[in-house]
Amino acid sequence: MKSYKQILDFLYTQLPMFQRQGAAAYKADLSNTIALMDMLSQPQKAFPCVHIAGTNGKGSSAHMISSILQQQGYKTGLYTSPHLVDFRERIRVNGEMIREEAVVSFVEKHKLEFEAIHPSFFEITFAMALYYFREQEVDIVVMETGMGGRLDSSNVVEPIVSLITNIGMDHTQFLGNTLEKIAGEKAGIIKKDIPVIIGQRQADIVHVFERKANEMNSPLYFAEDIVKLDIRSSEKKQCFEVSIAKNRKGVMCIPLLGKYQINNLQSVLSTIYHIDLLGDFPVSDESIRKGLACTVKSTGIQGRWQQLAHSPKIICDTGHNEDGLSWVTKQIEAERYQKLHFILGMVNDKEVGKILSLLPKNAEYYFCKADIPRGLPVEELASKANSIGLKGSAYTSVNKALSIARSKAKINDLIFVGGSTFVVAEVLEGEK
Repeated sequence: MKSYKQILDFLYTQLPMFQRQGAAAYKADLSNTIALMDMLSQPQKAFPCVHIAGTNGKGSSAHMISSILQQQGYKTGLYTSPHLVDFRERIRVNGEMIREEAVVSFVEKHKLEFEAIHPSFFEITFAMALYYFREQEVDIVVMETGMGGRLDSSNVVEPIVSLITNIGMDHTQFLGNTLEKIAGEKAGIIKKDIPVIIGQRQADIVHVFERKANEMNSPLYFAEDIVKLDIRSSEKKQCFEVSIAKNRKGVMCIPLLGKYQINNLQSVLSTIYHIDLLGDFPVSDESIRKGLACTVKSTGIQGRWQQLAHSPKIICDTGHNEDGLSWVTKQIEAERYQKLHFILGMVNDKEVGKILSLLPKNAEYYFCKADIPRGLPVEELASKANSIGLKGSAYTSVNKALSIARSKAKINDLIFVGGSTFVVAEVLEGEK
């Protein structure tokens, strides 16, 4: 039998992988996924599911929902992507990553059948997750889409509730170049008679969700109509006075410090409220409170406004599109520091000019490229950034850029790492 490292090499190098290659790995239909489900005797039918789509906030919301369900005592599967440091982050049961032996066993057992189907990296990983969740006899699964919704592999699952967090401009070459088209793709996860929560009411696209929900006879709810939050700030956690469906629930805290989490928390609490209403998976207020408070500990979530060091403070965040980075830049502006050092790398299929225009000009930039084929060449990034007044130098690697920033930063400075999930991943890998 092959080793875990050999199996990972096969997954990473032999299969088309969107995270690394981009468009060449994208499959715009579900035929391979359906073939994999047939091959594995329909593992998606073995458990109920919470299905989550959206431009930003999917991962944070999935981790918080999973933590709450775990706290209630349900054996909970969690599927997210991409991973940051370890492939096995994508597939968890009660916060524990899939075992290396289970990854090896799954690929070895089915490798010949895979050769007939020619699946992508994402399709095999998704199939592995469902197979593992069935094997582990989970009670419920929290499932994040990879991209879009309608044609995403995960859209074969059978949810008890669906959540669409928000809609922003991202992956426009695949999902469409307007918010309306992107919303149409995300709305593809709405299933017949299954309630759907919309995390943010965006006036220009409300009709897209209403039309699809009517077509599917699905009850449609907006998170802001169900959950009200009043901020009670705290340095090491974010606390909120919460009311759900007009019932006062008191103060709830999350250890995720990004200001954008307020929208995600509304989505999460609205989703949990509807799971509880359905009756098969009741959730107590205490489980909600405790589950939120221990989200990081119980699920292992990383990279969301995560502080890596003090004096100087080093923060990383996986925000990587216009919507995500606009939140991040506002939070940077609210920080107190003497000088800002910005480690920046991007991938080559983003609206680079629009994103760069959002970033603070009063910073020293350390331009870099994550070690993936899809990374934007550092010379191109530096040139575009310099041309609009973002001053800095190009470096040969992400961790070289961080090392230089650390050597130059003074005790009261701020070092921020971001622009791409993969830049953050390399820094987290280096910090291990």
